Amino acid sequence: MSAPPASLIPRPLLFWTGVALTCAGVAEHLWMFIDSASMHFHMSMMNMSPAIMWAAMAAIVAGVVFSGIAVMRPRTARPAAAPAPPQITAASRRRLIVILTFALLVDQMKPATLAFISPGLRAEYGLSAADVAWLPTVALTGTVLGSLLWGRAADRIGRRATILVASLLFLGTTVCGAMPTYGGTLVMCALMGMAAGGMLPVVYALMTESLPPGRRAGIMVLQAGLTTTGGYMAASGLAALLIPLAGWRVTWFAQLPLVLILIALNRWIPESAAFTARQTRAKQVPASTLFKGPQRAKTLVVSAYALAWGLVYWGFITFLPGQLESSGRHGMSAAPLLFLSSLLAIPTCAIGAWLYMRWSARGTMVVYAALTVGALLTLAAVGLDGSRPLLLATVMLLFAGTAGVIALIGPYTAEIYPMAIRGTAGGWAAAIGKSGGAFGPPLIALILSAPGGIRTAAVSVALPMALAGLALAVRGSSPQAAAQTREGTPTLDTELDQLVSSETVAAQATASTPGAGKGGAAQ
Repeated sequence: MSAPPASLIPRPLLFWTGVALTCAGVAEHLWMFIDSASMHFHMSMMNMSPAIMWAAMAAIVAGVVFSGIAVMRPRTARPAAAPAPPQITAASRRRLIVILTFALLVDQMKPATLAFISPGLRAEYGLSAADVAWLPTVALTGTVLGSLLWGRAADRIGRRATILVASLLFLGTTVCGAMPTYGGTLVMCALMGMAAGGMLPVVYALMTESLPPGRRAGIMVLQAGLTTTGGYMAASGLAALLIPLAGWRVTWFAQLPLVLILIALNRWIPESAAFTARQTRAKQVPASTLFKGPQRAKTLVVSAYALAWGLVYWGFITFLPGQLESSGRHGMSAAPLLFLSSLLAIPTCAIGAWLYMRWSARGTMVVYAALTVGALLTLAAVGLDGSRPLLLATVMLLFAGTAGVIALIGPYTAEIYPMAIRGTAGGWAAAIGKSGGAFGPPLIALILSAPGGIRTAAVSVALPMALAGLALAVRGSSPQAAAQTREGTPTLDTELDQLVSSETVAAQATASTPGAGKGGAAQ
């Protein structure tokens, strides 16, 4: 097993001071939550000291800021020559996959928890349905901003450093469960959304730059789909177990041990060799942005695909359970549909990963877009009055299509953009997709009130998905082609892919050679 990666933190004293401040602020809020047990954990009824609360909040904010500054390496600290990238063994790659999968699982639990706290939150604060609707809107708006912020940060301060700072913000925002007012809860959920919004693009960027080209696509697609499912199932399991015992607030604090484990595991996340090498080649690499030159067409296609998914998932599917229940014909409820959507993601993502890796990345994405469009048009044709088997099959097809779309878009974006803007591009795609949570629900609610109801809504969201699939088929980029030469010269990405591939071949040859040493056998 290889040694731990080189130190990430240029200013360790400042960093650990920030961590200590953050933990102290969180611990104070946790103690206030425990102290509310005599009131059935209804903290809105507690007499809290404003000075203590503000001091705890200030400690959290200062701690995250200090730690963020501490991991930013001064530009003058760049070496004059590119250091040799550290050798990445098969064992260290497997460990990296496990750690980053865990990071995505923790990340996905955050927004999934919102679905389970709404009833208790509404009862404690005495809110109307319209008031509670602000919670997911604010949280998803936070994820949009976080995706843009952390994606850009990954290209400026590094993939590993960004994951660490986002994890610290996760830690600080667990105090969402201790806010005495609904306004405070909204603010903390927005900040929590900002922390969650950037983990996906940063993880995909690091995976793309750390795994062999032939294998990473399938691994990332499976990772994307299964962590989405696992995050929802973990959040629902915690809610079912803990809410009856300690109320809705405990679901946020229950994630605190997972966040602390993630911060500890960051020690074993290596920085991207591509990012490290680029730091010494900054003047040699031409400037590139998402909307200039050859990147413009990629960005428009990726944006259309992500936005279409956001409209379907955050807009149409949000209202589908309620529409099925209100129709009253088939006795369907929201719970089986939510369970079905999670369960279907497993085989759907497995098939998508195989097709993406063995057949065609672009073709696979077009197929899943077509599945989604087919399901929506079928619903538009039969409405909610069709036979139960047909309606169930159509709903299953819709969930399968949307699960595949979201599992594919992140890895595809990470693979087609150059390393210099890979994090920024991933953040942009994630932000566009999640923006559907901001304007998708009110838009679909307006369409549902128009003549045609669910049929009109299905057609309305099928059209942008069909156009996005067509644009991808006609103008979409191939990851294989994107990894090749730019203007006739090998790119830094290509050089590093060759290095990673050669290391893999060497490790396999060593392990298979008779009489190999213990080091080869261990790998």
